[in-house]
Amino acid sequence: MTETLQLYSYWRSSAAYRVRIGLNLKGLAHSIVPVHLLRDGGEQHSEAYRAFNPQELVPTLCHGQRRLGQSLAILEYLDEFWPEPPLLPANARARHRARALAQLVACDVHPLNNLRVLQYFEHEWNVPQPERDEWVRHWIVEGFRAAETMLADHPSTGIFCEGDVPGLADCCLVPQVYNARRFGVDMAAYPTIERIEAACLALPAFDAARPERQPDAPAPS
Repeated sequence: MTETLQLYSYWRSSAAYRVRIGLNLKGLAHSIVPVHLLRDGGEQHSEAYRAFNPQELVPTLCHGQRRLGQSLAILEYLDEFWPEPPLLPANARARHRARALAQLVACDVHPLNNLRVLQYFEHEWNVPQPERDEWVRHWIVEGFRAAETMLADHPSTGIFCEGDVPGLADCCLVPQVYNARRFGVDMAAYPTIERIEAACLALPAFDAARPERQPDAPAPS
């Protein structure tokens, strides 16, 4: 009997967005369990959710009795448990490049702009909203400046970040572009990133993972 997959997710979480894309690329049936990161002080801080994820973060992927945290670790778990279609290339050099591009987003840009960082600025240091937004934009621009250079005219860049098959790096890049637009980053400076994003979003796996398509997304106003 196939073990079920449940993804504890928040519609606008970029980390959960990465995993939604990965599950879709693998063609893995799964259910979404919404965790509202703002309601009642954040449902991720509830005792019930803490039992699933001691870090009080999303995503958490439940595979049968296994509870898996950290989006990049989850994506690599999916690739090891269900090898086809792969999220990582076949050779070591290409795998390194894909991981480096993924970690540029997931380890260098995203942690500085995470909700808990922005809430700390707001509640502990009383940093006004415009300054918090400028902080977010600054670190996205720093990261995208490097990513654009790493992608533009590189012989390994194809339709997607690494070659012509979407994979780990694309799972991370697309959600970060969503965040960039949300905070008003001018994407005109990053034509390669925009081209790759468009190619990704044309695929059903990426399209279905969009924040606005999630069951917990607010209705359009």
